[in-house]
Amino acid sequence: MKRRDIVVANWKMSPETLIEAKKVFNSVRGLAKGIRNTDIIICPPFPFLYPLLKLNHPKNVFFGVQNIASEIKGAFTGEVSADMAKGIGTKFSIIGHSERRAMGESNEIIRKKLQVAFDTDLIPILCVGEKERDKDGNHLAFIKNQIKECLTGLHKKYLVGIIVAYEPIWAIGKSYKEAMTPTDIHETTLFIKKVIGELFGGDIAVGSKILYGGSVEAENAGSIVEYGNIDGFLVGHASLSAEQFSAILKAADLKR
Repeated sequence: MKRRDIVVANWKMSPETLIEAKKVFNSVRGLAKGIRNTDIIICPPFPFLYPLLKLNHPKNVFFGVQNIASEIKGAFTGEVSADMAKGIGTKFSIIGHSERRAMGESNEIIRKKLQVAFDTDLIPILCVGEKERDKDGNHLAFIKNQIKECLTGLHKKYLVGIIVAYEPIWAIGKSYKEAMTPTDIHETTLFIKKVIGELFGGDIAVGSKILYGGSVEAENAGSIVEYGNIDGFLVGHASLSAEQFSAILKAADLKR
């Protein structure tokens, strides 16, 4: 089967209304018709998820949630279980996003969420990334520890085709001019694959997909695809702009 790239649209806590959400989704739906080799995963805020799921969409458009509970069920105010997400037709879940980690999510909690996702047949997108970059390479040790603590203990069968989104925290929310260079992205994605191979085997590393997130915009998407050694993108604010998202999708699609 031909390997397909993935572009994840993380809408975060936007837009403000369902009417606006439908407008954004309609633009994505139109863009998707011209995309041949890339799967698009839309992750809207929870209240908008089911209304958007009911709308017709191309076969290469899927839905995901931005977070799931670390428990299967129980009295956990404000949480949404993986079963609930899966039950309405969601296929993916972002897990361990830096903004969730900033609220106190540990690698242990993230590992529990990964297990819950796998048990529910929800496909997780594991986010990793350093807070700051240094010349001594300590950031690489930080990333390695994240991967090790989040994935160790999970059955190897679940790790086949694992999706890891690399998002350097220091690059999030900045202009594309301040984003990570394609060369540095390439080196880091190779490192992530190497770590996965060392911990879980070369077959798992080869089958893994590494996405990049961190100030991905129309202006830098093409060069990141060309030189960054990635399998797609995790896109934040730019996924809400039809013009920006169109350019990012086309850049990813050209790779194949």
